[in-house]
Amino acid sequence: MVEIRYDSEGDFINTESGKIIEVSITERIYLKNHSQICAQMGVRMPKKVFSGATLDLLFTGEIEKIDESFRACIYAFAKDFLDCNCESNPYCEHPEKKFMEYILKVRGEGKSPEQIVDRMGKEYMVYSYPADIVSFLDDSIRTLEVLEAIAETKENRKMREKVRTAKNLLV
Repeated sequence: MVEIRYDSEGDFINTESGKIIEVSITERIYLKNHSQICAQMGVRMPKKVFSGATLDLLFTGEIEKIDESFRACIYAFAKDFLDCNCESNPYCEHPEKKFMEYILKVRGEGKSPEQIVDRMGKEYMVYSYPADIVSFLDDSIRTLEVLEAIAETKENRKMREKVRTAKNLLV
C-alpha cells in the first residue's frame, strides 16, 4: 500500500519511496529575445531558461553586456527563483520548484494561461506557450485529484481539505 503525506514544506511525499510527487513544466520555459541576448553577449546558448548552459551564461557570464531592460528582468528572475543556500545552486531542484509554485500562484489569482504567459514575459522576460501552461495545470489538477482520493480513502480529513483547496484554486 502506498501512503502519501503532506510535509511541512508544502510537498506531497510518497512515503514508500520518499520521493516528492511533482509535475514539471520547466523544460518548456524559454528566454524571450534570445537572439538579441546571444548577440549582445557574443555567445550561443540554449533558449531553455533552466538549461545548465543558459544558467551558466546568464548568471556567471558577462551579464553587463546585456541591455539594461533585459538585465533587470534577469536579476528579478535570479532573485525570485535562484536564491537558495544549496551548494549546487542554481543547478539544484529549487529554482524549478519555485517557478512551478509561481505559475500555480498566478493561476490561483484567477489568471488564464494566456495571462500567466504575459505576466511571465513582463516580469522575467521568459515565455511558454499557453497550451503548455494548460497541460501543466491539467496535470497538476489530476495529481491533486488522486491525492484527494487517497486522503479520502485514508480518512485523512486535514490532507483532503488542503488538497481540495489547492485543486479548487487551479480549476
